[in-house]
Amino acid sequence: MIISMTNDYPQRYIYTERERESNSEEKRLFAFSTLFCRRFHSETDQNGMWWPCGRNGGSSFSSSSTAEQVTEGIDGTGLTAIVTGASSGIGAETTRVLAMRGVHVIMGVRNVVAAKVVMEAILKEIPNAKVDAMELDLSSMISVRKFALEFISSGLPLNILINNAGIFGTPFKLSEDNIELQFATNHMGHFLLTNLLLDTIKRTTHESKKEGRIVNISSSGHQWLNYRGGILFDKINDESSYQKFCAYGQSKLANILHANELARRLKEEGVNITANSLHPGAIATNIHRYNRILTGIPGVVKRLLNLVIKNVQQGAATTCYVALHPEVRGISGEYFADNKIAKANSLGRDIDLAKKLWDFSMNLIKVEYLVPIVDADGILRE
Repeated sequence: MIISMTNDYPQRYIYTERERESNSEEKRLFAFSTLFCRRFHSETDQNGMWWPCGRNGGSSFSSSSTAEQVTEGIDGTGLTAIVTGASSGIGAETTRVLAMRGVHVIMGVRNVVAAKVVMEAILKEIPNAKVDAMELDLSSMISVRKFALEFISSGLPLNILINNAGIFGTPFKLSEDNIELQFATNHMGHFLLTNLLLDTIKRTTHESKKEGRIVNISSSGHQWLNYRGGILFDKINDESSYQKFCAYGQSKLANILHANELARRLKEEGVNITANSLHPGAIATNIHRYNRILTGIPGVVKRLLNLVIKNVQQGAATTCYVALHPEVRGISGEYFADNKIAKANSLGRDIDLAKKLWDFSMNLIKVEYLVPIVDADGILRE
């Protein structure tokens, strides 16, 4: 069911959100690692503001730019985008800014009630915004296929797919498909969703003559929170080998490799669709709900972290830049950070590893979930 909160559609919503247990364990590893991993050279921007991470040399924008700033003057009217994990954090801000630029945004969310609140706020600010919500639990392949079926059934085009949703540092748990939860949610759900919606993006690109864009939200955590070798193919679901922060890094590395291999395949096919990945920056959002990373930290340390951690408006900037800006036209298979092309680690640039992950991921998906939703005669399959 599409929950519509535009001026053009009836307002309706349902609630089937499943509650998850929060992790009471306090961990500060992520925040401190971020502090020391980012660049530390100062520069003053046009407003006289000091930014310890500096400005970008590869685009028109800097690490301090906001999502509104990187999309200023861009008209997205006529475009349709899906944003997963859009009920809070950078997903909600991405939705707001894309809607501000005229894009029709479909929010793929677990918490439909929270999404309704976000949509109401967007419509209050932007009365002519077109924003809808659909239930989507990326840890469940049944939910992913149901979402894709409902979207395709709506007859909407799809120009932009933003694979944004993610969880971080969860205790060991298997998804309902018996896949480790972080790998299932952060990678496998998006891998399947992209696979099921790819024909729709191709058709939209062909009919509209506009470039399609697929954007995977990764993390710099792939560089320093990972297992040796990057992906534990033989131990994905092994509880004895599980380290929750490394499992997160593994899933974020998978996001990069997925985008890279998809970009290679799309280029070989000759279709006008790009696939890129990005690091949004260190941002204090509810992705850390399983770890009290930013609580209980001494005041001095917290003030230092505030120099490095972006706000949500800045955190959504690179996503909006890669999804909408003309400067990115034709660029595919790249990794972005701070609104410019950056460099993933060696594992993130490993072509053979990307191909191996693709095949591994396909094998993890049950055959019935991979059956095309629309058959050769254009008939929808349940």
